[in-house]
Amino acid sequence: MSIGSTLDNPGVGFATPAPSVRVSATDRVRAALGRIDEVDRPEVWIALRSADDLLADAAAVDARVAAGESLPLAGLVVAVKDNVDVAGIPTTAACPEFAYVPEETASGVDRLVAAGAVVLGKTNLDQFATGLVGTRSPHGAVRCAWDPEKVSGGSSSGSAAAVALGIADIGLGTDTAGSGRVPAALHGIVGIKATLGVIPAHGVVPACVDYDCLTVFATSLDLAATAVRIMAGPEPRDPRSRTWPADVRLAAPNTLRVAVPRAEDLEALCEEYRDAFTRTVAAARESGIEIAEVDISPLLDAALLLYDGAVVAQRYAAVGEFLSTAPEGADPTVAAIVAGAKKPAAYELVEDLDTLTHVKAFARELLAGFDGLLLPTTTEHPTIAAVQADPIAINRRMGTYTNFCNLLDMAAVAVPGAPTAAGEPFGVMVVVPAFGDQVAVDVAAALNGVDAPRVVESGVELAVFGAHLRGQPLHFQLEELGARFVEEVYTSDAYRLAALNTTPPKPGLVRHAPGEGAAIVGELFRLSEAGLGRFLAALPAPMTLTSVELADGRWVVGFGCTQDAAADAVDITEFGGWKAYRAS
Repeated sequence: MSIGSTLDNPGVGFATPAPSVRVSATDRVRAALGRIDEVDRPEVWIALRSADDLLADAAAVDARVAAGESLPLAGLVVAVKDNVDVAGIPTTAACPEFAYVPEETASGVDRLVAAGAVVLGKTNLDQFATGLVGTRSPHGAVRCAWDPEKVSGGSSSGSAAAVALGIADIGLGTDTAGSGRVPAALHGIVGIKATLGVIPAHGVVPACVDYDCLTVFATSLDLAATAVRIMAGPEPRDPRSRTWPADVRLAAPNTLRVAVPRAEDLEALCEEYRDAFTRTVAAARESGIEIAEVDISPLLDAALLLYDGAVVAQRYAAVGEFLSTAPEGADPTVAAIVAGAKKPAAYELVEDLDTLTHVKAFARELLAGFDGLLLPTTTEHPTIAAVQADPIAINRRMGTYTNFCNLLDMAAVAVPGAPTAAGEPFGVMVVVPAFGDQVAVDVAAALNGVDAPRVVESGVELAVFGAHLRGQPLHFQLEELGARFVEEVYTSDAYRLAALNTTPPKPGLVRHAPGEGAAIVGELFRLSEAGLGRFLAALPAPMTLTSVELADGRWVVGFGCTQDAAADAVDITEFGGWKAYRAS
């Protein structure tokens, strides 16, 4: 059952998203330029590249494709938040006096370009990435794509709007407090905030340097996950960058178990959003997801530290000295927040960091046994006028459910939930501990009724032919290791299959000379390196892990058994596979 979908309700004036069918890079750039003129939203952009430069880049991409290069992002265009460096384009962080022209492109952006994407330009934001509303900019408030009276959400306001308006395929934002998720929720699109450091922050103007991350917007979960997968990976120029651990989970289990907040933890929601969240949870339960309520109040308390605690001192360390010179383009709300960040004493920071350490442990224990925590992304969708009248309180409230994620080293995937009763977008997040990104994507896919894309690149392949097949009694062992189904496979004709005398029953696969066996059907999974090691360590006799030749010529790690065990067993090669034999 699909709970939410992206930009599919014309009743509220959603823009048409970028086409899902790939076109040439040149045609896509021309379409983006036409769309920019059509929507007439100049406040989305701080710097647009010239048509000549864009078309030159697009022609180069088309030439690479014609020469035979495999470019997963060819024919796609990207909008980049203007606190992220693109070589040769001024980085301003929405403060003109702060501008500098970088010589290097941020590594995350560079990886997208290498994969065939074309950068359109730099987008507007809440100045110095300080805000969740998208109104704190000398370039003007970024208006919501489908209702110009309402905020776009911030701080990554322009990038989200560019995607929602159908201008860009991918929008790059940053997220410290929720800036890569709140605008996604308000626009009915997808926002992925990966585990801190998985996407390098090289080339990003810091806000709170230990809690900043580069994030992705797209109209589909598949494209957002693809962009994250391409951008992920260690970067020596970013000392905080991280790689996927050896035991990273590569899939959620078949039966999902998700935690949701108690009613008292949802009091910050406006009435429309509370109703939409209730219906989202009900639809998830009806689709077969197991739901359990938990107490998230310690997480909500920790969220307050991002602006009310001593951690905010990192904002002063980032741009405080610059803003103390009172530049003409400084946003007064941002300047006041950053100036206040100079006050905390060192011992207060130590106390807050200790508090966060304890809450991290609480969060790990809270989510043990769950595949994720399902939360409303934000509390309401205010008008621009309301935010201008009350710029602090509304902004603070909108981060109720997002602010704790980076403080507690958690990842989150924001997707549409059930729309409000009026048909307007409502967004939810799947929140997981660090490096649970793939599980979060899988849960989000289940919520939206789409195939789950792969976000983690690492792992090794394992072929199974018997009791570990899906639906068989030992398959749970692969699920416990976070193994991900890849495809059905067949061995070469050099293998014979025997029914071993074991409990539970299982087959033994034995290699013979080419042509002396048959193509035996199995399933290929991908699991982490550490997971494969744990699997091998627990493997009982007479089973073995060995190299298995597939019908297409590939060699993969797979199950076999000892020759003596097969000699005393019943030969079942004629059935072509374990499931067929069991069915007989």
